[in-house]
Amino acid sequence: MTAARPAAAPRAAGAIRRRSLLAAAAAPWLAWPVREAVAGAQVEEPLADAVRGALAAAIANSAPPKPVFVSTEARLAYLRWLGEMSARLKKRKAEHVTRIEFLDTLWYESTRAGLEPALMLGLVQVESGFRKYAISSVGARGYMQVMPFWARLIGNGDVSRLFHMQTNLRFGCVIMRHYLDVERGDLYMALGRYNGSRGKPEYPNLVFGAKRYWDYKA
Repeated sequence: MTAARPAAAPRAAGAIRRRSLLAAAAAPWLAWPVREAVAGAQVEEPLADAVRGALAAAIANSAPPKPVFVSTEARLAYLRWLGEMSARLKKRKAEHVTRIEFLDTLWYESTRAGLEPALMLGLVQVESGFRKYAISSVGARGYMQVMPFWARLIGNGDVSRLFHMQTNLRFGCVIMRHYLDVERGDLYMALGRYNGSRGKPEYPNLVFGAKRYWDYKA
């Protein structure tokens, strides 16, 4: 009887590992790293006057972040998306009203910029871990880790506004749209520009990996 006892420990350890893997698969947010904001190394590049003007106009538009739908079915599809994303985000944003306001605004700003909401959710996850007041080691701010120089280039110069939810998401989506246009639709290279690591795979792969969690099929 005593000779069989040593095998119990490996079996128990194996069972614990299996339970841990199953838990991680069932709840992907448990694997989200808790760390400092990673981005904010965007390089300040010269902008043509026309480009600066267009970006400034895109930022300045004060339309409220409320979606408008062309049909009842489109609205119902949005509400289904909102409910599903709210459930997925609950571990990171426990307060219901705050969570819905964030998702409403992110959906509005990403679709306004012609970007996929799942991609922008993945980007926010990688950039700030959904922390509104995150600051990177180089001073990038907020959910989408917007560098302060953007407030000067295309905003009103008030860097503190980058902690305002809609302002931050709008800046981030407009900047991402700009980089995607510069890279002629190459999302991999545009993400590299957003991170200041153009051509390197680490950051785009992180965002693409995070995006898979937010992908939604109605």
